[in-house]
Amino acid sequence: MIDSGGPAPDFTLNDQDGKPVTLSDLRGKWALVYFYPMADTPGCTAQACSARDHSADYEAANAVVLGVSPDSVEDLRKFADKYGLAFTLLSDEGGKVAQRYGAWIEKDGYHFNERSSVLVDPEGNIARVFPKVKPAEHDELVLGALNELA
Repeated sequence: MIDSGGPAPDFTLNDQDGKPVTLSDLRGKWALVYFYPMADTPGCTAQACSARDHSADYEAANAVVLGVSPDSVEDLRKFADKYGLAFTLLSDEGGKVAQRYGAWIEKDGYHFNERSSVLVDPEGNIARVFPKVKPAEHDELVLGALNELA
């Protein structure tokens, strides 16, 4: 994983509606960039639904949530619709952004995102890194860090 303290690598990825989202355009807000392996699998669904259920907490902390996976835009739209996910899901087919953040791993001949998160401060720097997070603990850890850092 990438280290805390330095500037967050900028990126532009398409969201679940095919619209480009650029990390640096979100300056002035906290950004939670969370990497997950695959939409609509049990752990990823639990994590996404938890972020959905904590949307008011993220909004109160002036934070936007960006879920990043190697899924296609079409698969992300289906995932968002199926579970009522109102936050941004980003398509990183091929894992280029995940590679830059150190979240792209290989296991048993397959490449995928390791479940991990990066909290980017309003100035665009990496404030906190959460490697190998568990879906059930993710939002509690991130929201705790946001409260501590704010």
